[in-house]
This record gives sequence, structure tokens and C-alpha cells, in this order.
Amino acid sequence: MDKLPEHLVWEILGRIRKTVDRNSASLACKQFYKFDNEQRHSLRVGCGLDPANVALVSLCNRFPNLTKVEITYAGWMSRLGKQLDDQGLYVLSTNCPCLVDLTLSYCTFITDVGLRYLDSCSNLSALRLNFTTRITGCGILSLVVGCKNLTLLHLIRCLNVNSVEWLEYLGKLETLEDLLIKNCRAIGEGDLIKLGLSWRKLKRLQFEVDANYRYMKVYDRLAVDRWQMQRVPCENMVELSLINCIISPGRGLACVLGKCRNLEKIHLDMCVGVRDSDIINLAKKSSNLRSISLRVPSDFSLPLLMNNPLRLTDESLKALAHNCAMLESVRISFSDGEFPSFSSFTLNGILSLIQKCPVREFALDHVYSFNDVGMEALCSAKYLEILELVRCQEISDEGLQLVTQFPRLSILRLKKCLGVTDDGLKPLVGSYKLDLLAVEDCPQISERSVQGAARQTNDKRDLNAVKLTDSTSLDMSTMVTRSWSLSMIANLPFCIVLKSPEHLRTILFACFLEIMYFPISFARLDS
Repeated sequence: MDKLPEHLVWEILGRIRKTVDRNSASLACKQFYKFDNEQRHSLRVGCGLDPANVALVSLCNRFPNLTKVEITYAGWMSRLGKQLDDQGLYVLSTNCPCLVDLTLSYCTFITDVGLRYLDSCSNLSALRLNFTTRITGCGILSLVVGCKNLTLLHLIRCLNVNSVEWLEYLGKLETLEDLLIKNCRAIGEGDLIKLGLSWRKLKRLQFEVDANYRYMKVYDRLAVDRWQMQRVPCENMVELSLINCIISPGRGLACVLGKCRNLEKIHLDMCVGVRDSDIINLAKKSSNLRSISLRVPSDFSLPLLMNNPLRLTDESLKALAHNCAMLESVRISFSDGEFPSFSSFTLNGILSLIQKCPVREFALDHVYSFNDVGMEALCSAKYLEILELVRCQEISDEGLQLVTQFPRLSILRLKKCLGVTDDGLKPLVGSYKLDLLAVEDCPQISERSVQGAARQTNDKRDLNAVKLTDSTSLDMSTMVTRSWSLSMIANLPFCIVLKSPEHLRTILFACFLEIMYFPISFARLDS
């Protein structure tokens, strides 16, 4: 090996991607070891780094051209040795002059002092902080002041980041392109206005509020006017993800939704206050939209909100169908607890997306308005390749059998669909129409029926999954935890065993919510 030309050895090592393979190759000969040290640009270390600071010095000396470093202490315990501390970041900043990308996960020993050491890394452009509990807003501010080329910043569960002056400073730099803020309790939706002119450069924004520890901030009229006057230029925004956010009319994130001309992907998950007008404005401006995911809070579907303008309706879906001709991925979901009688979106609204847009991937979760009629309409979906149905209890075997008529469908995923049985999969057995069939927690589908229904199958079921037969006995708690609909319980071909008065109260409460005939014979009451 020593006789090989250096440029050839360099090329060989450059083709080895896996770290474990590179480690093995570097032990083959001195030449491989030397070139591997020079070629190695990324490093991932964690609990095995002990003593941490000394080991990091050794690694930095061995790999002088490191550009990407990830330090993670997930699963760390005190018996595994001391974590990397502020002195370790000083070692990193002085020994890695080419550092561009840094990730710190579960580094609970690192404080603002350590972040200040990183301000000497002038080439640093990407920083990810995940559960670094001792870092505050002052530490982040000192870092962004020194690292003026920062284009990516991810903050996940940084619980002590209270001040947001760093956001305002980033707004003045106008370099940020990718911003993720997830479950940082003291940072609210209104704080994002401090980005100022950086909205022009921003391509990806992911903002998630911790719903259990929301820090309710009160914004005066001056803050509201600032959102409206600035008009939030978002021409370069490509991806937008908002989770557990409050969308207030005329301010905050509501000003963003209608101004993303180049938006390609949007994810709205449990965002309270989203109106039809917001989605309509988004559809009109974002003609390049390719993917949309909507998870609607169940409160929108309660009877008290039937006429509430904040409730999303079919008008939103029709606007998307009419204006977004490139839409390829659609995911619609309702949160747990939504009553099937009060669904925000009807079947007509959902099908308008399928009929007018080239949808390749279609997913529905807890959407009771989608039934066998909807499955029949999908037979004309000539672009549909991936279909995922989760807790769609109105779909029966007749609807599932229509899958064989879908022109291009190759992947089908079924999860917790209680209305389908082995009969629904019979037309697929032996046809090998599907490349993948994944069935999870569908109690009336047996493992045997899944085999042979696709080139690749995946059958998962929990310990409570059962095959519904005339001789089956179920606890009411099982049906409650699976979120079985009342109509599903009413059609069970067996008796329910009641083990406590609470189970009886559950049935009576369900009957009170939906007046219907409930033909269940009570076998015994063991209370």
C-alpha cells in the first residue's frame, strides 16, 4: 500500500463514508492513517469522552481540518465521567480554526462562559443547542456578536434563554437563513418581530411553543403596530413550521402566512386562531406550495365553535386546490378527543385537493368525514403513490378493496383503523401491486392476511390488539384507550365485560353525547 501514489490513496479514502470503516482503514498503514487525519472533517463524541477536555485536545490535534463537531451527552450518568465543560469549548475554539458547524446536546455543564469562547470562531455558520440548560440569552448574544456569519441557529429546550436581544442583533446582521426555536418557554411568537430585516434572508423557520408551560406575554399597541408597519418581508421563505402557536389577527405570525411568495412546505400543528382567511391568503401568495400538513385542535370542532370565524372549513381546502397547482403532499389530522359528528373539513373539501392537485402523498389522521365514498374517489387520483390512513374508522372492507384500482399507489399504511378486516386485503393477496403494506394496531386484520399482500409487509400490533370474533371479551378500558368510536362499539359482535362502575359511566356518558341505539348486552358487572 505504501507504493501507491498519494493522489490515488487520497481518492480511495475519500470514497469511504462510514466513520467505523474509516477508523478501520486508518489502522491499515501509516499512509492511510496520515491521510485520514487530514481528510476527516466531521466528529461526533459524547459519553465515551473521558476525561473530556484532555481527550478533546488529543482529537483536535489528530484531526486538524475539522469543520463539523457534534457533542452529545444523551443518556449520560455521573458514573460515566465528567461532561465537557466551558474549558472544553475553549479547547475547541483554539484548536479547530476551520470549525463551521457545532452541535451541543444535553451538555449541562456548559454555561455562557463557554459560549463566549466560541466568538473567536469567525467561520462558525451553524449552531445547534439542545437541552443546554445553563445557557441564557446573554451567552447567545455574546456568540452572535462574535460570529457574524451565522446562517443557522437551532435552540431546543433551552429553558433559561429569557432575553431576546440576540434576536434583534441577528436582525441587524441579515445573515440568518435557518431558525429553529423549540420549547424555549420564555420566547413567544411576538418576539420574532425583533428579527427585523432578517426576514428577507430567512428560508426556514420552525417555531414550537411548549403548550404545557406557555409564557403568556402581553403585547401593547406599539408591538402590534410594529408588526403591521414592518410588513414582514418573507420572499425567500421556503419552509415554515408552527406548532402550538397562537395566531392573532393582524399581528404576529398571522402577518407572515400571507407574505411567503416562494413557500414550498408548511406545517401547522395545533395552532390556535388560524382562520380560513389566513389559509386563503397563503394559498393565493404561495403558488409554489408543494407540501402542507394541518393538525387541527379538537376545540375547533366543539358545538360552541360551529359558527366561530376561527374555525377552519372547506373554504381553506378549496383555496389550496384552486391556487396551488404544484401541491404534492397533503396531511390532515385532528387531535385526540374530537367528536366525529363535528368535523371541520367535509369529504367534498378533502376531495377537491385530490381532484385538482397532483397529490403524490396523502395522509389522514382521525378524519371521520373520510369514508368508503372517499376511497372510491381516490380511484381517479392518477398521481397518488403513498396513502396513510390513521384512525379513519368510517372506512370498511368495501372501501379498502378499492385500493387495487388506484392507478399508481405503491405504499399503503393503515394504523388503528378498526372498521377493516382480512376481507379488505383479500384482493391484494398475490397481486403484488404494492411495494409496501404497513399495518399497525388494526385488531381485525390478522398477521396471515398481511403476508403476500405486497412485496414488503410490516405488521405491528400492541399487546392489547385482538381479533374481533364472537368469542372475544374486551375490557371497556381497552376500547377507551384505543379511542373507539361509539358506532364501532355498538357493532361489536360480542358482550362487553364491565369490571367497575366507571366503565358503566363511560358508556352512559357516550350515549348522552350522541343519542343513538346502543345494542350491547351487558354480560356481567363484577363490581
